[in-house]
Amino acid sequence: MDVLSLARRSLNEWRTPTTTLLEPGVPLRAGADAPQAVVIGAGFGGLAAAVRLLVRGYRVIVLDRLDQAGGRARVFRDAGFTFDAGPTIVTAPFLFEELWALAGEQMSSHVELVPTTPFYRIRFGDGECFDYTGDRDAMRKEIARFNPRDVEGWERLLAHAEKIFDVGFTALAHAPFGKPSDMARVAPDMVLLENYRTVYSLVSKYIEDERLRQVFSFHPLLIGGNPMAASSIYTLIAHLERKWGVHFAMGGTGAIVSGLVSLIERLGGEVRLGAEVEEIVVDRGRARGVRLKGRERIEADLVISNADSAWTYRHLIRPEHRKHWTDRRIDRARYSMGLFVWYFGTNKKFPDVAHHTILLGPRYRDLLNDIFENKVLADDFSLYLHRPTATDPSLAPEGCDGFYVLSPVPHLQSGTDWKRERERYRATLERFLEASVLPGLGASLLTSRILDPQGFLDDYLSMYGAAFGLEPVLTQSAYFRPHNESEDVRGLYLVGAGTHPGAGLPGVLSTARVLDTVVPDPDRLAAHLAP
Repeated sequence: MDVLSLARRSLNEWRTPTTTLLEPGVPLRAGADAPQAVVIGAGFGGLAAAVRLLVRGYRVIVLDRLDQAGGRARVFRDAGFTFDAGPTIVTAPFLFEELWALAGEQMSSHVELVPTTPFYRIRFGDGECFDYTGDRDAMRKEIARFNPRDVEGWERLLAHAEKIFDVGFTALAHAPFGKPSDMARVAPDMVLLENYRTVYSLVSKYIEDERLRQVFSFHPLLIGGNPMAASSIYTLIAHLERKWGVHFAMGGTGAIVSGLVSLIERLGGEVRLGAEVEEIVVDRGRARGVRLKGRERIEADLVISNADSAWTYRHLIRPEHRKHWTDRRIDRARYSMGLFVWYFGTNKKFPDVAHHTILLGPRYRDLLNDIFENKVLADDFSLYLHRPTATDPSLAPEGCDGFYVLSPVPHLQSGTDWKRERERYRATLERFLEASVLPGLGASLLTSRILDPQGFLDDYLSMYGAAFGLEPVLTQSAYFRPHNESEDVRGLYLVGAGTHPGAGLPGVLSTARVLDTVVPDPDRLAAHLAP
């Protein structure tokens, strides 16, 4: 059974009588009297939700406060360089391909995805490197260089991660968790698979070498989680990478954004930029549309929020309409780390640097504690260095390289004054990179731009400048995250990193996929939303 069929079967087991399971290539064109859906936010969650609603026969308008679509996946351009602002790793390409297939098209006719290898080059503080790939034999050899006894442990870890994947992704990532019984249904499997353990704890059960423990436990950081606190269910990310590979879009991730916007417009939808939503209008417990900055009101039969989930409830819905997501609950929630991202271009190439490089610092557990628990900006760091020109040289002028380097840092509850710290921290990263993997960096810089936690708050309205919304701990997962179908407001649905199943491109696209189950077909919407 192919992966699309398997995923549809999983959805079918969870679907309600008011939804029709989608099949590729049979989009419905909305009539003038079809229900109107307003989508807040043109990030990947909002764009995917718009496509899915359009092919079911809804009329759809997508609103975004920025001057371009994409949200965190927007694009910066300067001096001939093109920088993807955010996500750069595509690990479940079928979730994108399905969006075009639902409209009777092929993604490959519009966007080209190419595999990258190694998936990641992981560099330790002593300069030793580990090439993380999907090649099983190559991985055995890499592991044996560090600790031959861990080869067998890695094999057993892979088998365990595959079992977690079969439950956590194949069966549950696209299914709604709107009732306590939904959680009770999967609890036995979660206990059997030891999902009460943290990612680091589960990895340590199988792996002895401390450096290899870091190699196989860092994945939660890709979705805003602390490997020392995130449930071991997130080891499924490693299996997901092995199953489908790590891909990059030629032209950058922004090419996928542009492709989705064009698809929405071909389906009859509208993407409106520079339109900031100030309030979700609620009348007698039901969402009736949105009010924009400037007082314009757009009526709607249902509202989909791709804005940060905590921001949606705290700032877009009046307190009298919220019984579950009260101010107190939102304020007491745990939020992901922040990110400091430096985008830069050089007048020379660095051919020895891989597309994706992870540079681990001298501390692991203690640095994570500083970021997530102590919320202090440490003097040391671990970094992700992105060199997209390793795969697509067109993203920089000829003979040049484009990069961004990303450092996990505490979110704004740390009290860090980024206006004061910004340039000091950037210069520290520059010195480190120049001394390690980018010799001569300072003299070769042509362009530079910074995004820090304050920017995540200002640009993306992310609570406390947290880069991934709610932290993915067990008590904020599945049923315990803000639901895809709002607990507080009828006709309000949530997509994006802050709802189920969570952050990362596969997670965000899956939040939109859940709408196929919880949003009724257009002709049944009125009955579904009746008091």
